[in-house]
Amino acid sequence: MVNDEHELYTVDVGGRLRELRQERGKSMRAVARDSGLSTNALSMIERGRTSPSVSTLNKIATALNIPITAFFRIEPEKQDIVYVKANDRRKIEFDNAVWEGLGGENFTGYVEPFIVTMEANASSGPFGMIHNGHEFVMCLEGQLEYEVENQKYFLEKGDTLIFSAELRHRWHNTGNGTASIIIVIAGFEKGERPSEYHISSIK
Repeated sequence: MVNDEHELYTVDVGGRLRELRQERGKSMRAVARDSGLSTNALSMIERGRTSPSVSTLNKIATALNIPITAFFRIEPEKQDIVYVKANDRRKIEFDNAVWEGLGGENFTGYVEPFIVTMEANASSGPFGMIHNGHEFVMCLEGQLEYEVENQKYFLEKGDTLIFSAELRHRWHNTGNGTASIIIVIAGFEKGERPSEYHISSIK
C-alpha cells in the first residue's frame, strides 16, 4: 500500500449504507439479491459488526447504482474561500490507491482538484468514465497511461493533459512503481462530485 503518514479520512460506512439503501427505498433483501451477498452479511455491515472489503463495497455500490465513494461522503459546509493545510487534506484509502481532496469538496464554485497516488498496475477501471466539465491532468511522480476516446497518452513527471470530460476516459499506472497525479475538474453541474467517477472503480 502507498505509505502515508497523515491520518486517513474515515466515516461510519455501515450507517452510510443504511442511509443510502433507505434513500433509494430498497430493502436489505433486495440489495442482497442484487449484490450477491447474504442479508446477514449486509446486516452485520449496517450494524457496524464487520468492516466490508473494497470488493464487497463495489458489489453493494453496483446494487444501489451509486459510486463507491458515496459510502465515504460527508457533505461539508461550502465556502467562498478554502484554505487547506497539507496535513488536513481529506483522504480515502483503497487497496492500491489513495485519493486526496484539495479543497474542491468545500468550495462553493464548480472546480474540484484532487490527487490520486497509485501503486503499480492500479487503474480507474476497465470501462472508462464520462462526466460533465473539463479535465486537467498533471503527472507529479512516476508514469501512467491516460486513455481518452481510445487515444492513449503516456504521462511522465511534469507532463500534462487537458480535455473535455464528456469524452470517455480512464487512467492506468503502467510503471513498476508508485505514480501520482493531480487532476482538476471544472465546469461541472451543481451538486455533482466528478472526482467520484475516478475512484468508484479503482482496481
